[in-house]
Amino acid sequence: MADVPTLSITLLGAGQEVGRSCCVIQYRGRTIVCDAGVHPAYSGMASLPFVDELDWSTVDALLITHFHLDHAAALTYITEKTNFRDGKGKVYMTHPTKALHKFMMQDFVRMSSSTSDALFSPPDLQMSLSYIIPVSAHQVISPCPGVTFTPYHAGHVLGACMYLIDIAGLKILYTGDYSREEDRHLVKAEVPPIRPDVLIVESTYGVQTLEGREEKELRFTSLVHSIIRRGGHVLLPTFALGRAQELLLILDEYWKKHPDLHNVPVYYASSLARKCMAVYQTYIHTMNANVRSRFAKRDNPFIFKYRKIAEGPPCVVLASPGFMDSGPSRELLELWAPDSRNGLIVTGYSVEGTMAREILNEPEEIPTAKGGSIPRKLSVDYISFSAHVDYSQNSEFIEAVKAQHIVLVHGEQTNMGRLKAAMQDRYKNRDEEVKIHSPRNLETLELTFRGERVAKAIGTLASKPPQPNDVLSGLLVAKDYSYTLLDPRDLRDFAGLTTCVVTQRQKIALGVGWELVRWHLEGMYGKVEEGMDAQGVPTMRVMGAVDVKQTGEHELTLEWDSSASNDMIADSTLALITGIDKSPASVKLTTHPHTHSHAPDHAHPHADIEDDRAGVTRIQRLAMFLEAHFGEVELHMPEEPVLAEPEQGEDNEEPAFIVRLDEADAVINLLSLTVSSTNDALRKRVEAVLDMALTTVSSLDESFTSGVPLLSTNHEEGNAEDKPSEDDTAKKVEKSKSPSVERRGDQDAPEPPSPHEEDTQMKENADESEHVTSNDNSSGATTENTNGAPGDANGVSQVDAPTSNGDEQKEKEGEEGGDEESDSGDDEDSILQVHG
Repeated sequence: MADVPTLSITLLGAGQEVGRSCCVIQYRGRTIVCDAGVHPAYSGMASLPFVDELDWSTVDALLITHFHLDHAAALTYITEKTNFRDGKGKVYMTHPTKALHKFMMQDFVRMSSSTSDALFSPPDLQMSLSYIIPVSAHQVISPCPGVTFTPYHAGHVLGACMYLIDIAGLKILYTGDYSREEDRHLVKAEVPPIRPDVLIVESTYGVQTLEGREEKELRFTSLVHSIIRRGGHVLLPTFALGRAQELLLILDEYWKKHPDLHNVPVYYASSLARKCMAVYQTYIHTMNANVRSRFAKRDNPFIFKYRKIAEGPPCVVLASPGFMDSGPSRELLELWAPDSRNGLIVTGYSVEGTMAREILNEPEEIPTAKGGSIPRKLSVDYISFSAHVDYSQNSEFIEAVKAQHIVLVHGEQTNMGRLKAAMQDRYKNRDEEVKIHSPRNLETLELTFRGERVAKAIGTLASKPPQPNDVLSGLLVAKDYSYTLLDPRDLRDFAGLTTCVVTQRQKIALGVGWELVRWHLEGMYGKVEEGMDAQGVPTMRVMGAVDVKQTGEHELTLEWDSSASNDMIADSTLALITGIDKSPASVKLTTHPHTHSHAPDHAHPHADIEDDRAGVTRIQRLAMFLEAHFGEVELHMPEEPVLAEPEQGEDNEEPAFIVRLDEADAVINLLSLTVSSTNDALRKRVEAVLDMALTTVSSLDESFTSGVPLLSTNHEEGNAEDKPSEDDTAKKVEKSKSPSVERRGDQDAPEPPSPHEEDTQMKENADESEHVTSNDNSSGATTENTNGAPGDANGVSQVDAPTSNGDEQKEKEGEEGGDEESDSGDDEDSILQVHG
């Protein structure tokens, strides 16, 4: 195809940063947005993605990967505060994500409503929630024509998914946050079975390699136990949902194995978590085999025996939020920071600019939420239970996906740059051409693809599997960027469409004679068919496509079935006819003393020769062309015409040209139009010149005409009424499609068509035919008209496009030569059949 569509990827957030994920994908007029989060280090409008850079009414689908605020909290603002609802866009997320998103956003609205820069109100949130369409993993969704997407498990948190998006055949995999390590309650991220063209993947940890699950669990429980032994309190800042449930499962199992800890309370300071725990118990079936097996034994893993939520002296406390910028985790940090017996364990990824990131540097003082400062004496440790992939997991996943383009998102500039360099080095060592991109926010990445487009053959065309080198002909139907090849007869059944033919007519007032018009047409096109149409009007058919009718004494009418090629022929015919009366040749031809006839008394010098001189003239023209390139050319003619294949042991002599050049000979067989020579360079050169010669000596009519013949030989009525067999039809299709060189590869000349075959051709080309006596010189000729206009079996005429190698011209020359051979069997005409 000529058009080369461009895929545009623009990050409104999470471009060389962590937070406010929002990726805009645009291709072929479709716009898909993945995620809409806020930045945890900012508040109010500053925390939003760059939403003003997109016309949200053009969005076709908004896909949310999981419920975390940095991926979903800006959804309500977009649906309620932008022009998103002015378009036809829809919002999708998985069932667990929708359930947890509701509680997360209610808590987000409650916390932000006390400030002056609240983004939206509780009624806005309720309206937004009603707009969400829940989907299931592996469910194929089509939000609009030409677009489908499929969610796949991403690990990370309950309900998290990655989306495989298909836009007009181009496949993009957007991972969001994902984890390739199966933990105590979630399955690991899947590798989609379909290879995408583009992978948009997180780069949170860059080239860092995290310790294994068993090692970090042992280190975590040992550190918690040591802090308790020294009489301190353990603060575990964590988000209310996600990693908190994983940590509680670890602590619950550890407490079971250590009776000395049974009296030590574990607090979970989050009312939001208490509400959401019911959701975790509801969606047990989406978790891993360990959780499902415990639940099947009536052991609910999310009923924690050693976890308390409100009262008692604190010893171990899980408090939200994980970044400790506000809320219970910040209050407990300020309360316990001055005591060295206490300990803080940061268990997840910390975004730049948050308290969780700053305290990892172990400052001597920390700022309070009210603007003061307090000394920090509690111990600070970092054990990552973050459900993000590290370098080894991420690189393994990227290589398994095998995408042509990789777009890195959701990572700080340094980490992203290191990951990009490391992956480029890996691919370079393997000589694989994979392009890796790391765009910044608002930097549009444009990718161009030249992939093949596949058309599915259905219906009649698919009834018989095609063989190698077979040519399939049908109608190409495009719908929603998918392509189907159909037989015209199947159009109504499979596509619900019908066909029609537009017949165009153009009347011309002309003051010259009919014969002069024919003389000029023959000069331009080589040959025109002449006869009568169904109404008895004198008609000439140009290149099997355009009828020129004498509808009045000084009036001509051009009639043709509209198509790109037919319209082009009609335009050239119209231009030629309107210029006849101004042509100097017309003046010369019609200026004769003592006569009132305006008819030319000799054929146009460029017209096709159809008498006994045709074969000789064709040979002379080919010889002149070849002599201009190679000097003297020898014509070798057999003593008698070759009418049958010679018996075994006899010499096989056929008409040929012999070209001699530098002691090397090349023989051009005039029947098969093949060149043979012991010198390969000479053979190739002669073949190229022969192609040019055939193109030069052939008229337009010989080279390109296709369609219904205006005239045909009149046979007995019995034969005319016979219906063609399938074998006859197949033979005629093969004859019209195969080049003459291939068709005449055997040694004998083709036999003339039988009367029954000619009538079969008539029946195939017309649904309703009328036979009218012609005024042409051939007796018994008939005129055939299909629905009042030339056309094929469906009333649609076709003109083949010209080809550069001359094969199609050879084909037409071979076909017309065959027609002339049926009139006479002399030696010259047997040569003419391959040159036309």
